[in-house]
Amino acid sequence: MATPPFRVRDGVLRIYRVFDVADAIDLARAEAAAGGASRLKLLRVHSSAALQIPHPPLHLSLGRREVPLPSGPRQAQAHLHLFEYGVAGVVYDLPVAPGTPLEALVPLAEEVVVKATPELDQAARHEAAELCKALGMALEKPHHWEGLETYAVFLVRAFEEPVLARELLERAPLARLLLGETSAAALSGQEAADVVKHHFSYLEDDLAVVDWNSAFVYEPTGVHDIPDLLEFATAHLLELRYYDALLDRELHQIYDEMEVALGFSAMFTRRYGRLQRRTAALMLELSEMIERLENGVKIVGDFYLARLYQAAVGRFRLPAWQGDVLRKQRLLADVHRMLKDAADVRRADLFEVTIILLIAWEVLWALLR
Repeated sequence: MATPPFRVRDGVLRIYRVFDVADAIDLARAEAAAGGASRLKLLRVHSSAALQIPHPPLHLSLGRREVPLPSGPRQAQAHLHLFEYGVAGVVYDLPVAPGTPLEALVPLAEEVVVKATPELDQAARHEAAELCKALGMALEKPHHWEGLETYAVFLVRAFEEPVLARELLERAPLARLLLGETSAAALSGQEAADVVKHHFSYLEDDLAVVDWNSAFVYEPTGVHDIPDLLEFATAHLLELRYYDALLDRELHQIYDEMEVALGFSAMFTRRYGRLQRRTAALMLELSEMIERLENGVKIVGDFYLARLYQAAVGRFRLPAWQGDVLRKQRLLADVHRMLKDAADVRRADLFEVTIILLIAWEVLWALLR
């Protein structure tokens, strides 16, 4: 006998496009400039006892938008979230038509999760750029970076029939939905199990399944705590990717300039001093970034949301990305020490040359007299 479909009565697809727009954002100034903005707040009972957000991101409603998807434009409610470490996240809430089976959302998942969406990405980037331009002085060192992070959350508040978490895990096509897999062939048991292995439930009638590029959240209370925390992790990942790329560029340029500075003429220039100041400023910027990220969400307990957030951090491979950034930061510190040692040697050489020239001048002056 065929399994009856799980039909959504109330749900949305949340599409995230996250951009790095500045070195930092003064959220208080941005809140005053924007007007009508609010701060993110976790609403679940006991959430604040397990998770602390010292500087909650700013939430701004952008109104209704037409979202360009490969299958055609769709109407959505748009929002923008600003994080203190210079990240702007554009969120589109696409409503799911009442009565839609979960299986029918798989082609939409393929569009959003699997296929390239250049028009959607460009539209979201334009939204973020225009608002950041309007905020002006609230942004510290605004910049443009071509990179972005994407994420999608299928948020279901209610099904047509009461559903338990175990029933969804056993019978719903969650793995195919999160992968956007429309193939007629069935997923292997190993792949399906890997996709849904990070699942969490607080009560027997709620469920969150977190994958690396998408998530399924069944939340009868309608609270957005889980999608908000997943956006935090996505913003964290974007920042690490941005600074990883920045360090690659800076280290390559510094190495090129060091090769030029090895010549004898560098003894009479300030090239080493400029390189030292450049590496010192970059190390300071990295230290500030890492501190902001580490303080973005503080885990102070072992409650449900804290465990879920830690699982998302692991699923997004944030420790590996942070390890790469810290390794390059140590390499930059080594370069800074090398430059300092080289500058000291150059100053000593210049001092010796100066003494020799003075002695030679004294001898020559005596002979000429």
